[in-house]
Amino acid sequence: MATSEADLRRRWAGGEPCHGLWSLLPGAVTGEVLARSGADYVVVDLQHGAAAEADLPGVAAAVTAAGSVPLVRTRSPAFSDVGRPLDLGARGVIVPNVRDAAHAREVVAACRYAPTGGRSIGRLSGGADRPLVVVMVEAASALDDLDAVLAVEGLDGVYVGPGDLSLSLGLTGEDRRAELRGVLSSIVARAVAAGVPVGVHAYSGEEAAGWAAEGATIVTVAVDVTSLGEAAAFHLGAARG
Repeated sequence: MATSEADLRRRWAGGEPCHGLWSLLPGAVTGEVLARSGADYVVVDLQHGAAAEADLPGVAAAVTAAGSVPLVRTRSPAFSDVGRPLDLGARGVIVPNVRDAAHAREVVAACRYAPTGGRSIGRLSGGADRPLVVVMVEAASALDDLDAVLAVEGLDGVYVGPGDLSLSLGLTGEDRRAELRGVLSSIVARAVAAGVPVGVHAYSGEEAAGWAAEGATIVTVAVDVTSLGEAAAFHLGAARG
C-alpha cells in the first residue's frame, strides 16, 4: 500500500502500477473499509458521488489511518472546487472536464502556492503542501491537445474517463467499443512515451490488470457501489440456489 502522496508520486514516476478504489458512497466508514482492503489510494467522487465536502475531513482521516492515500475527484475544474478539497484533507485531486493544455495549467496553478501558483492558504484539516494533480482526458478537445497537456509543468498525471470520452467522440454503443478501446490504448501509449503517469477508469480487476499491462500506473480497480451490488447479488443467488 502507498503511504503518502509522495509515495504515490514516486511509484507512478517509476512506472509501478498503484491500485486504487473509487468511492461514490458517503461516510468515513466507507472510506476506512475501502482503504483496509489494501488499496493504495481511495478516490472520493464529489462530481457524481453521494459524498459532500463536509464529509471529506472524516473520510480523509479514516483512509489515512487505514494506511491508504485519500484523493478526490473534484466537482469541477473551477478554482474553488479544486482548492477546497485540499483544505479538507485530500492529498491530491483528479480534475474532470479539463479542456486543453491551457486549462490544465490553470488547474495546476490552483493546487500550488505562490510563487508557482495561486492556491490560497486556508487549510482546515491537514492536507498536502504539494498535492497530487491529475487531470482527466474525457473531452475531444483534450484529446486533440494531448501532447501539450502531457507537457504541462507540475502535472502529476492524466486520467482517462472512458464514459464521457466516448460521448464526446461519438463512440457509444457496442458496435463502437473496439474503436473506443483503440483510442484509450493510444492515450496510454502516448502518455507512457512522454513519461507521464496515466490511468484509465476500469470497472473490474481483470480490466484494470489489462491497463496496467499496457503501462497504466494509476490503476483504479473497482467502484464501491458496483462491488457492493455484485457481492450482494452473488450471495443472494447462492442462498436461493
